[in-house]
Parts: sequence; C-alpha cells; structure tokens
Amino acid sequence: MIDKRMTIDEIVDQLSDGMTIGIGGWATRRKPMALVRAIARSNLKDLTLVAGYGGPDVGMLAASGKIRKLVFAFVTLDHYPLEPHFRAQRQAGAFEVLELDEGVFHWGLRAAAMKLPFLPTRVGIGTDIIRQAGFDFKMVKSPYADGEEFVAMPAIAPDVALIHAHRSDQRGNLLTLSPDPFFDELLVRASGKAFATVERIVPTAELNMRENNRFNLVERAMITGVAEVPHGAHPTSAAPDYHLDLKHIKAYVDSAATPDAWSEYKAKFIDVPHDAYVAAVGGAATIEAAPAAIY
Repeated sequence: MIDKRMTIDEIVDQLSDGMTIGIGGWATRRKPMALVRAIARSNLKDLTLVAGYGGPDVGMLAASGKIRKLVFAFVTLDHYPLEPHFRAQRQAGAFEVLELDEGVFHWGLRAAAMKLPFLPTRVGIGTDIIRQAGFDFKMVKSPYADGEEFVAMPAIAPDVALIHAHRSDQRGNLLTLSPDPFFDELLVRASGKAFATVERIVPTAELNMRENNRFNLVERAMITGVAEVPHGAHPTSAAPDYHLDLKHIKAYVDSAATPDAWSEYKAKFIDVPHDAYVAAVGGAATIEAAPAAIY
C-alpha cells in the first residue's frame, strides 16, 4: 500500500526555482493557502504561476516577489473585485503576464489534461486576447467541408498542481465536498505532478466511496502527495467545513495600503507555521463560526 502522506514543508521541498506551478480553487474558494504561505516564506523564486481563477494566492505570491510570469484569466477577492496586491505588482511591472479569457484558459487546461498539444476553439476570435504581445496564437482550419478557421489554443501544462480538498486517505483518494469543484480536476490532469492539502486524512473506509464517488474528482494515481492541514484554505472557504472569512480578507486587503502594513501582516500571518497562523486568526472555533458569505 502506497502511503502518500506528507507535510507542507515536504511538498514545498518538491518545488524548485523556475517551475511552472498551477494553483487550484476559484478566487476565494478552496485555495491551498497554507501551501501558498509556505511558498511565500520559502526561498523559491522565478516561478511561473498558472492561476486562471486567482485570488489571494496570486496576490500573496506577487507581494512576496515569487512570480516571474503569471498566466491568468482573472484575480479577484470577490467582495473586493480587484485583488490589491496583484494590482499593485502588475501596475509596477513586477512580472510578465499572459492574460487569457476564461474560455481559452479552460481549453488550454483541457488540452493538457487530454495530452493534446492544442484544442480548436472559437473563443478569442475578433478580440485582442489572441493579438496580445508576447504570445503568438496560431489559427487552424477545419479539415472538413465547413473549412472554418479556429483559434488553436495551446495546452497549459504546469509542472506541478497544488489544490485543496476536504478529505483523503493515505493513498491519495480525495473527496471535494463543496458544490463548486470547478477546474481542479483538469488542473491535476494537466500537470506533471499534483499535491493536495486536505482538511482531514481518514481511513479509506470512512470515505464511503460508493456513496461519495461523485466527489472524487481524479484517480488516486494522479495525486503525488497529500498533507493533512486543517483550515488549510483559510481565509478562503472550504464549505461545508467552513466559510470565507470576510473579516480576515479585510485585514489582508488593508495590508496592501503601505509597505509597513504589508510587513506587519507578513510577520504575523505568513512568516509563521500553520498552527501559529490558525491561532493568530482566532483559532479553529473562530474559523468554523464564520457565516456563509453572500455572493
């Protein structure tokens, strides 16, 4: 029996300078924030970040100087429409960008997940998305009688995917219990390796796969390692276990106001182990008491 259990630090040790790292979740939902904070306090640098549906993961790594290039469709905190650290660092020209429409980003992941070099799509035709500097989009003509011309969206294939799920066993059988798994499955399938943090690691029998198989997004063979990190998505949500912490999100937003504010936030909430982080935000009971946010 393969035991894939790891610690956060052991997962970060699998990463290296210059890697292309894909981060799952969606804006303020199920972001692997404990892993993101560990990367932020590590010595890693020059990362290409693939975060099509970015949130505080992108902002935090941007503010920490970890990003060389960002491939994205949007970066938002939902209730705060434009992620402030991302905005500041992009306006400063701190990293290269490849900005994509959600449709072509999705198609790029799907191509890589299917082990194809590209997929044809109509998305992007007639827009500046496929004309932006720094990336040469190709067109492809249908070989059939219609002769239609499509955008050939190239595969987006990260070296590593990082996701957060709710449950796992020691072999990497994952359950994502929220109603919005979105594109985590494609991200895992598109990447060379995949690591997951989860709220709890339980015996395989407790996963009750017969009733819960619809929550199992990918085969365990596709998961390289799994770390038990309770509240590892905080301050983003991991419903039904806990919801978005809008109070802490506000503190995070305020940390973008000045360099001193960022230094204070970083010292208190990033440059500390995960257990200390949980204590600093008020403890497990506070995290679990957050009401469901209204979107």
